Amino acid sequence: MSYVEAAEPRCRETRGSIELRIEAQGKNLGDLVVRRALPSPERRMVGPFIFFDHMGPADYPPGKGIEVRPHPHIGLATITYLFEGEIMHRDSLGYAQPIRPGAVNLMTAGRGIVHSERAGEDLASASRLHGIQTWMALPETAEETEPAFEHYPAADLPELEVGGASVRVIVGDLFGRSSPVTSWSPTVYAECRMPEGSSLDLPGDTEELAVYVVEGRIRIDGDECEPGVMAVIAGDGRGAMQAVSGSRVMLIGGQALGHRHIWWNFVATSRERIARARRDWAEGRFAMVPGDDEFIPLPEK
Repeated sequence: MSYVEAAEPRCRETRGSIELRIEAQGKNLGDLVVRRALPSPERRMVGPFIFFDHMGPADYPPGKGIEVRPHPHIGLATITYLFEGEIMHRDSLGYAQPIRPGAVNLMTAGRGIVHSERAGEDLASASRLHGIQTWMALPETAEETEPAFEHYPAADLPELEVGGASVRVIVGDLFGRSSPVTSWSPTVYAECRMPEGSSLDLPGDTEELAVYVVEGRIRIDGDECEPGVMAVIAGDGRGAMQAVSGSRVMLIGGQALGHRHIWWNFVATSRERIARARRDWAEGRFAMVPGDDEFIPLPEK
């Protein structure tokens, strides 16, 4: 998804296991409400994650749906993960792949890729869209890698029961299970569905870690977190999270990659590389999406 500017998330420091609370701020993008938790003024990244958007839930009448025109990316890998609905991905490599709940679309931009995201086969009927989109910065040695696209059906992702919670490992290794999804650096990404009263130990072997509450309410070291809150976990304070009510929580983290510059849809270790990407998009040097002649112009700012 294109990096549409939204209100900056509100952050506050806290005590105990939670180092920082980030309250994702939403913006109505016409037919879709997006709540952005990363990047934030106080915390730009958690592990490789440099962008975290909570999409929806959005209800559409027949004939209406998400319409994100072709736009470019460099220096990152995107993951689209849905709870409800369908999105049709098309890109400049020629891939056309619908994504449905529980599956993963992983797009590695590397030196440059263009893609669009539009409504899927559910366009003909009333539909609901709800999910998470993340960007992961690539290690400096992989920033100029060849672009690639991979799709993983929901059945390919490992699921396990831990402390009464159901955990789906989207990327990386967690609780003794490994996801087949490609990771460019040590990464943890998981969906945790927690019935009321369940408890889940936070992994202690991940350099940086955060939890985001999609729905429900959880408690970490006495601090309650409601929907739209990302809690960055202190490095020396890993404990457990308890479900105050039935909850859906995303767990993100991994190895810190160092500072990254981000402008619009571009991520890089240098401002010069972003400036070159801006020129390339403005002057038509990116390959375009076959069969999709629309595009999002370069922002003025």
